[in-house]
Amino acid sequence: MPRFITLCLCVPLLLLWNQHLVGGVKRNPKMTYLENDYLKIGADLSIGGSITYLSKKDGKKEGPNMVNSYDWGRQIQMSFYSGPQPFEPNGKKPHSHWKQLGWNPIQSGDASNNPSKVLKHSNDGKEIYVKTIPMHWPLNNQPGQCIFESWIKIEENIVHIKSKLTNARDDKTQYPGRNQEVPALYSNAPWYRNITYTGDKPYTGGELVEISRKPETPPFPWNRFQATEEWTALVDKNDEGFGVWSPKAQEYLGGFAGKPGKGGTKSSPTNYVSPLQTEILDHNIEHAYEYKLIVGSVKTIRDYVYANRSESKGLNYTFKEDRQHWYYRNAIDTGFPIKNELHLKLDKNNPMLISPLFCLEAKTIQSLRIRAAFTTGEKKATLIWVRHGEKKPVKGDAFAFPIKSDGKMRTYEVKLSGTSNWNGTIIKLMLKPCRKGADNKRLRIEYIRSE
Repeated sequence: MPRFITLCLCVPLLLLWNQHLVGGVKRNPKMTYLENDYLKIGADLSIGGSITYLSKKDGKKEGPNMVNSYDWGRQIQMSFYSGPQPFEPNGKKPHSHWKQLGWNPIQSGDASNNPSKVLKHSNDGKEIYVKTIPMHWPLNNQPGQCIFESWIKIEENIVHIKSKLTNARDDKTQYPGRNQEVPALYSNAPWYRNITYTGDKPYTGGELVEISRKPETPPFPWNRFQATEEWTALVDKNDEGFGVWSPKAQEYLGGFAGKPGKGGTKSSPTNYVSPLQTEILDHNIEHAYEYKLIVGSVKTIRDYVYANRSESKGLNYTFKEDRQHWYYRNAIDTGFPIKNELHLKLDKNNPMLISPLFCLEAKTIQSLRIRAAFTTGEKKATLIWVRHGEKKPVKGDAFAFPIKSDGKMRTYEVKLSGTSNWNGTIIKLMLKPCRKGADNKRLRIEYIRSE
């Protein structure tokens, strides 16, 4: 999670003999490991099963731990966000520094040094499984009304991880979609560089970039960037370390806090990176994602992604069981579980459906097929797009197409080839079903596909 306090205000944490102190609270790590000739990975069962250890191996020779655990907001772990903001269950007030985070259960523990509780765990030498009740980071000793589960496997220099959130919240409000860290990763100071590809021609071997450090003032050293090849490496001065690959996640947050180069697991300086997906987390949702940690050089990391990615020549969002990482502005839907379609209530003006980030040349998409039923009282809907290098749509990057507002499911073909301003590289779509909202206005939508 993107947690950072001005360094001069932090009290260093001490590494003791087989024990550690977090804010003056003594803890005994309870580690469970997997290892082979290429790597060793460990999860700490005393803090929710978060990953606290990752090292490169050369046969029996083991390198240093690359994971930072200065406090329980770091590690490699699950972290989720939703409303309300602030989140004050039964009137309990969050820490003032973190109140803007809202509902925020995390895998390790909270900012007041209360660890998350492991309910169940196993390690058969091939897979680590952990089931956890997480703590809310901003609150003191407030367990989440949810369950975290994680499955960890290794294969040569690759760690395969599946993470799952199961919600059981009393608050049944559908809050707006928010960035979810899939996952949050913190490395030690020697692995201070974030290397990735941010260009508009992914998977062509284009020039890599190092994400520059932000000034320490104001105290938020993270950068937001689009990793169009869906991976980022946390590496040292020799381009060695580990990378994270979270398929379909191109939005990233990352940066370095403190002085780079020197520091261990309990030192304050750290390199943070997180692939992000914007998700609506319903009160009863079951939400899972998978990612891989790739240990080695930047070239090794990139080569693995190139060799193992699923090639996609277009767009195919079929809303059969989930929202496909789409989210809304000025609209809500009927909630989880999703059954073959999204069903939106359009009671506010200028409602919008917003896609996740992607990276495709406009010329490869001749048209879009939208299977939908409109009940809006209007004759047109509008498709809007964002180009690579732009943070939002520019004037003219939109196309209005005719619809029938009778509530019947139809396939609309939106012809884009030759449309004014449909050019360059497209990274995001937005569908505006109507201009005026009302209590009786609805949209049902089964899919959006490119042709």
